[in-house]
Amino acid sequence: MKQVTTAKKKPDFNARTFLSTIGKGRNMVSFEKKQRIFSQGDSTDGLFFVQTGKVQLSVVSEAGKEATLGILSEGDFFGEGGLAGQLHRMSSAVAMTDCVLLHVERKAMMLAMSREPKLSAMFVKYLLKRNIRYQDDLVDQLFNSSEKRLARVLLLMAQFGKEGVSEMSVPRLSQETLAEMVGTTRSRVSFFMNRFRKLGFINYDVGDNLHVPQFTA
Repeated sequence: MKQVTTAKKKPDFNARTFLSTIGKGRNMVSFEKKQRIFSQGDSTDGLFFVQTGKVQLSVVSEAGKEATLGILSEGDFFGEGGLAGQLHRMSSAVAMTDCVLLHVERKAMMLAMSREPKLSAMFVKYLLKRNIRYQDDLVDQLFNSSEKRLARVLLLMAQFGKEGVSEMSVPRLSQETLAEMVGTTRSRVSFFMNRFRKLGFINYDVGDNLHVPQFTA
C-alpha cells in the first residue's frame, strides 16, 4: 500500500505576536525615564514599536526652537522613516516613562511585510490613522480655540474612549511643552489647566502623572 504524506500546515501569522516577540532582526530594548532613544540627525537603523511606557517625539529648527510632535504609547510605531528611504532621523525620541520597545531592523520589517499581508495591512492602517490624526490636528489649529485644542491634546494622550478603561494617566508635561503642542502661551495653558482641574476634568495633585477621568454619557 502506498503511503500518503500530508504537508505540514504553516501556522497562521499573527502580526501582534511578531511585534511583541524577539527574532531575527527584532530586539526588545528598555529605556529609563528621560533617556534618549535617538536624536534628530542620527542615522536611521529601523523602527520601534512601543510595548509599554510613553515616548515623546520632538524636533528642533535651525534657529534652535524646539517643538513637540507627539506623545506615543503602547501599540504605536515610530522612527519608520527609513522604510521610505530617509537616511537620517527627522526628529528626536525620549522616554517619558520607563519604556520597553521592540526595535525592528529595516530589512527585517520590509521582508516580513512582503511575506505577510496581515502585517502589511496592519502597518498601513496605522499610518493612515496617523495621517488622519495629523489632518485633524491641522483643522484643530485653524478653527478651534486654544482651550479646545488643549482639551483635545489631553484626551488624545489619555486615549479617551478606549474600551475597558475608566481613567488614564498621562506623564505630567510642563506647561511650556503643552503650549508648544497647542500653539498658545504658557500662561493660557496654566489658566485652562486650572479651569479643567476645578471642573473635575483632570487631576494632577498626586504623583508625577496627570489623571484624565473618562466620563460616560
